[in-house]
Amino acid sequence: MTSEWRERPGRVGVLTGAGISTDSGIPDFRGPRGVWTKDPIAELLSTYDNYLADPDLRRRSWLARRDNPAWQAVPNTAHIALAELARVRPVSIITQNIDRLHQRAGSSPQHVIEIHGNMFDVVCVECAFETSMAATLERVAAGEADPPCPDCGGVLKAGVVMFGQQMDRRSMAKAAVTAETSDIFLAVGTSLQVEPAASMCAIAVDAGADLVIVNAEPTPYDAIATEVVREPIGTAVPRLVRELLAAKQ
Repeated sequence: MTSEWRERPGRVGVLTGAGISTDSGIPDFRGPRGVWTKDPIAELLSTYDNYLADPDLRRRSWLARRDNPAWQAVPNTAHIALAELARVRPVSIITQNIDRLHQRAGSSPQHVIEIHGNMFDVVCVECAFETSMAATLERVAAGEADPPCPDCGGVLKAGVVMFGQQMDRRSMAKAAVTAETSDIFLAVGTSLQVEPAASMCAIAVDAGADLVIVNAEPTPYDAIATEVVREPIGTAVPRLVRELLAAKQ
């Protein structure tokens, strides 16, 4: 196992996926007990064209949002450790997660890039209307199974990027800059199977960063990593952060 990267000064970039939040009670998607592994039909709820075309699917989606375990989730040791690291050295987090647990753990919102959006906002697909998820779920609870936009009557959806939907260019540009300017790049709890998020690893390595992957299962980017860690995320990330902080002293 190489350890020289721990001594490296400079910026730390972090790419996080669903695996970092499983210890907070939020299941991942593609793991052995993932949401889509156990129920492949559930993936349809995240497909943009299907969502727009099928009112029944939208009704199921609003119920799934209402019952999402992320509402009760709290940051775990990995989220907290990354926030602690950011108090000592420059850290920017690119997250595929929509739960905002990084911010709630203490990471600066200015340094968390939500490339897939977040579950707390609701937008209209037809006009510029925006509101909160809490306000929309109140409408669902009051009997509107598929609440339309109050301004134009269009379809409302969570402020997340669905399959088949265009990624936000500004967020992706910020993510690419984070990868390009990182000296150490941590990929935590992500299968690295979804592009363009996974390509941030290659961007970082091409720019000279040390790539460290923390994930239970093999990923397509293991071969270019400086180090691959299979230890559970809840213990691995705090340990790596302690080692980085000790090396800086």
